[in-house]
Amino acid sequence: MTRLLASHLAASLAFGAAIVALSGSCADAQSGQDDMAAFPAAREGETRHVIRLEPGRDEDAMRVSVIVGRTQWVDCNRVIFSTHLEERTAEGWGFNYYVVTGGGPAASTMMACPDTQKTQQFVRSADEPMLRYNSRLPLVVYAPNELEVRYRIWRAGPEQTPGDR
Repeated sequence: MTRLLASHLAASLAFGAAIVALSGSCADAQSGQDDMAAFPAAREGETRHVIRLEPGRDEDAMRVSVIVGRTQWVDCNRVIFSTHLEERTAEGWGFNYYVVTGGGPAASTMMACPDTQKTQQFVRSADEPMLRYNSRLPLVVYAPNELEVRYRIWRAGPEQTPGDR
């Protein structure tokens, strides 16, 4: 019986030590001290984009829209291309990060333009996911070098409307 009790006590202490170590890591991330240690370095041909969000009053009512795109020459037609934001987890840490996949050639409407003049514009991907707002950890996105990562903050208003029954 004492051997079983000692085994349970040792397991409880190990679990408690793991919790303390993890909370220390989160505290370091929250204070900005080496908060990128959990995330892998960018691979060849890609860039690691880091978005640091300001603390919000009600972060549960906020979202981050991730906008992936590239600047290119376009005419009067609507241009768009396809990417996907894949969620991954940093091994040993449990923090999420995102990897942009796709980004091939752009598709365009085929309207006849009144002139042949082209301008450089930011062309956005069709996929613009809304992610949870969390100011305690950086939002890390890995994208191919030729793509830009931008973001937009969304806030819900205070009003709520009940649904029909």
